[in-house]
Parts: sequence; C-alpha cells; structure tokens
Amino acid sequence: MSDLRVAASTFPFLYSHSGLDALKHLASQGYSSFELMIFPPHCWPATMTLAERRAMRDWLSDNGHRVTSFCYPLLDNNPNSVCPIMRRYTLDRYKEAIAFSAELGCPWVVAIPGPVNSLINPPTPWMREWFVEGMKELVAFAKGSGVELILENVPFTFLPTAQDMLDVANEIDPSIGINFDVCNSAYIKEDVVGAIRMLGSRIKNVHISDTTFADFKHDRLGTGIVEPAPAAAALKEIGYEGMTVLEIITDATQPGVDPDGDLAASHAILAQSGWEPPPRR
Repeated sequence: MSDLRVAASTFPFLYSHSGLDALKHLASQGYSSFELMIFPPHCWPATMTLAERRAMRDWLSDNGHRVTSFCYPLLDNNPNSVCPIMRRYTLDRYKEAIAFSAELGCPWVVAIPGPVNSLINPPTPWMREWFVEGMKELVAFAKGSGVELILENVPFTFLPTAQDMLDVANEIDPSIGINFDVCNSAYIKEDVVGAIRMLGSRIKNVHISDTTFADFKHDRLGTGIVEPAPAAAALKEIGYEGMTVLEIITDATQPGVDPDGDLAASHAILAQSGWEPPPRR
C-alpha cells in the first residue's frame, strides 16, 4: 500500500499569524495540505471580511494548495454548556466554520465535545443530550454543502475514548465520521491499534503528535509515549486513505521555540513509519 499522506496544522501559529499567513508560512516549509484552526484572532469567520475570505480562497487556488480539514478547538466555547446561550453561540460559530469550509472546498470540520474540568460537572446524560442535539442540528445545516462533521476523541471531554466517539456518532447520525487523534488515544492508555481497527472506515481524518503521561501535550514526535509505526500499520490495514495531520502545538509566540524544526523532525519520524516523505522546501 502507498505511503500515508500528511497535512500540517496551523495550531502553532494561533496567536502569532493570521490564518492565511500561517498557511503561507507552512507552504514555505514545503506543505500543500493544511488543517486550519478556527479561533480568533487567527481565523474567525464571524469577523472576516469578504476580501479576507476571497484572499484565502484565491491563494489556495492559485498555488494548488488545499485546506483538508477545519478544526475548532473549543478553547473557550462549549456545545454542552449548562448555559443555553453558550450552547447556541458555539453552534452558530460551527455553522460559520461549515459555511467557510464549503467556500474553500474543505471536506471536514472537526467537532469536539465540550470540556469538563470543574470540581462538579453537569450530569453526563445532560451533556450527552445537549451535544447530540447540537450536532444533529449541524449535520442538517451542512447537508448538501459538501462539508461533513467529524468527531474527535479528546481526553478532557466527557467522551474521551474511541468507543465513546463511535457510540455518540451513531446516535447523532450513522454518516458521521471520526477524527482519530493518536496522541489523545495513547494518553488515556487506550489500545491505539485496537481503536483504529474498531473504528475502521469511520475514520476520516487523523491527528498525530506526542505527549508524556505526566503532562498532556501535543509535542514533536519522538519525545514521549506515541508510537507511530503500529498506528500506521493499523491505518493501512483498514484501508485508510485520508490525511494525517501533524498537530504539533509549539506556540510560536514563546521565546526559544522552533515550530518549524519540530514539524520537520516529526515528519521525518512519520516517514520512517509508513507515511510519505517530508516535503522539499
């Protein structure tokens, strides 16, 4: 089977670059497929002018590049908040992301259950009902747009496992796919290979990075617990043909960091494990 394909995330440049400038920077590193983060001030469709939207679309088209997935990280929004105003606000922002995704010809918008990290959380049945209800609304909104919603396994949510994602996806709509995050799965000590096999064809997009058990991160590969080679073998076994996003979160605003070096080093490890070679700059 051919090598798995790789895209680069704009996550390291969330606060240092606009979305378009981050795409241009990643292109200067040789990449042509990208995951674009939806978060202000980086890229926030609600406040983008028509000229800004057109500029991104034209740059992608003129250079033969593409945004292969949108990711809305929910750093301060929540689709299963106890507050109905926050739930409505979050769903409306998702709708704007879906509409902008359609403008750019991007097939996937990654959706994440809201975070739970307080001393006393709402009852799980409440959160599940709110999340399922909201995602059903978004699936209906996206219908016919060429954009589909995919759900991501994230440790700090109330649905952290691959099985959780599959179960809730089936409850929302059987057509919903999964954005499988290898690092997140490894961090909760899940059987990564088993999770990939269990999800099978429902996996539409993949994230990869590294972490330790002691401190949850999305660091460069080779620094923690993530084992890319078994994940690659399992993805090939299920016939996966989508993108693997290098989601290395090295905050470019911090002194002494090297997001480009971390990206290159991580891609080199992927290339040894079954993914395509790093791009030429």
